[in-house]
Amino acid sequence: MGVPEDFEHFGGPEMRSSTFAVGDHYWRILCYPNGRWHEDHISLFIEHDDVRHASQEIIGDTMAKIQFSILDQGLKPSYTKTTILQPIHGSREWDGFESFITHEDFDKEREKHLKDDCLTILCDLTVVVTGTDERMEIPPVAPPFDLHGLLAEAIWNKESPDVKIKVGGETFPAHRWILEARSPVFKADLSAASSRRCKYDYDSAAQLLHVRDMDPQVFKALLQFIYTDSPPETSLLEAPETAEMLLMAADRYELEKLKLFCEEALCPHIDMSSVSHTLALAQRHRCPVLKEACMRFLSSPANLETVMAMHGFEQLKKDCSSALLDLVVKKMMRQEK
Repeated sequence: MGVPEDFEHFGGPEMRSSTFAVGDHYWRILCYPNGRWHEDHISLFIEHDDVRHASQEIIGDTMAKIQFSILDQGLKPSYTKTTILQPIHGSREWDGFESFITHEDFDKEREKHLKDDCLTILCDLTVVVTGTDERMEIPPVAPPFDLHGLLAEAIWNKESPDVKIKVGGETFPAHRWILEARSPVFKADLSAASSRRCKYDYDSAAQLLHVRDMDPQVFKALLQFIYTDSPPETSLLEAPETAEMLLMAADRYELEKLKLFCEEALCPHIDMSSVSHTLALAQRHRCPVLKEACMRFLSSPANLETVMAMHGFEQLKKDCSSALLDLVVKKMMRQEK
């Protein structure tokens, strides 16, 4: 939006964006250059604009988190505020900041915030559906491996480990037959290690196996899944960086069910700043659920345009998947027409 020297010269009290889609819901941005209730502030809100789609009932609970950023002349965030994740109960629900930034603070860095006398604001909206949406196709879950809880514990306690796995500075005891039954990659690694007459821990008569390029805590979670077939601890999956490392480990050892857990954990973290990286990750490690979530996010023209503005076309060609490039090329062709 264009910004005059004096905020009082804005043409109206409210500026409204066109609607856009995120997470099967429709939204619009509301901007009050002179504040909604109090002057001397810029107010920013986002409105849940699903009135026109009220006949399409959504089953389940939806939560949203909003991050507004002022972009500098290089289209990088120079000032940011984020709300907490909270539920959305119906149409015309909205949230945001009455005091996003004061006029005084804005004027202090006016030259940094403006490009050609225009202010660019990025809205990064994260929508999480915590219930079941009848319109969403839920991917099939891999068949369970019949090794759970008490059985895994009994094996661990009663059978002496015959493999010791060194990861970083830590050593993890394990049982060869379980590793081989659960992962074809472990089976091949252990077979190759035996044929090469690799080292043994003579105190325990256990074969030593080295795993490189992996964080010990990530490997611990992977090993726990191998023994229990249960999802990793919530705290691990809630951190996108850890979930990503665990996904790569699951792909490395061909543990498809664990990989699916990680894909589903990463989907709620898809946003403007992460979508291109996440899409490249999904394509590199063959993650259809994660890839579909990224493409759904980018199917919004407004989202795609913002991602292009943030990263640049040339950088996208280097970093991103062919699927994203297809979207970008189609958009450019439409603009040329």
